[in-house]
Amino acid sequence: MSSFSSINRLVQWLDCFSEWSGRIISWLTLFMVLTTFVVVVMRYLFNVGNIAVQESVIYMHSFVFLLGAAYTLKHDGHVRVDIFYRPLGERGKAWINLFGTLALLLPVSIFILVISWDYVATSWGQMEGSQEAGGIPYRYLLKSTLILMPVMMIMQGIADLGRCLLVLCGHGHLLPSDEEHGL
Repeated sequence: MSSFSSINRLVQWLDCFSEWSGRIISWLTLFMVLTTFVVVVMRYLFNVGNIAVQESVIYMHSFVFLLGAAYTLKHDGHVRVDIFYRPLGERGKAWINLFGTLALLLPVSIFILVISWDYVATSWGQMEGSQEAGGIPYRYLLKSTLILMPVMMIMQGIADLGRCLLVLCGHGHLLPSDEEHGL
C-alpha cells in the first residue's frame, strides 16, 4: 500500500467524521428555534418562565458554533482573503491552505486546547452547574466544548494538510467530494 493511499484514507476518515458530526450538530439549530418559540409562548401567553429551558438555548447555540466549526472548515466556509486566493490554481490554493493550516489553524487550536484545559478540568472537578436557581446543572458539559472544538479543528486541519499534500504530489483534489464518503 502506498503512502498516498494511506494519506487518502486518513483524509477520507477525518472528513467523514467532520461531516457526520456537523450534520448532527446542525439539527440543534432547529431545536434552538423551537425552544426559543416555546420560551416566548410560555412567557408572554402564560406568564411562566423556565430558566433551564432558557439556558438550553445558550447551550445549543454554543454547541452549534463550537462543534460545527470543523464542519464549516471542511466545507471551506471560513473567512479568507479571496482577492489573492480565488485566482490561484489548485496547487497555489494548496500551498496557501498548507501554510494557513500550519501557521494559523493548528497553533491557534493547540493554544485554545492548552489554555482551556485547566478551566474545563476545574469545572468538571466541581461538577459546575448553573448559577441560576432552576438552571441546567451541567455547565461543565458546556465548558467541555472548549476542549472538543480545538480537537475537532485539529482533526480537520490534519485532513486538510493531507489533502494539500496529495494535491501538491498530483494525487488528489482540494475540495472533498461527499460521494467519496458515501454521504
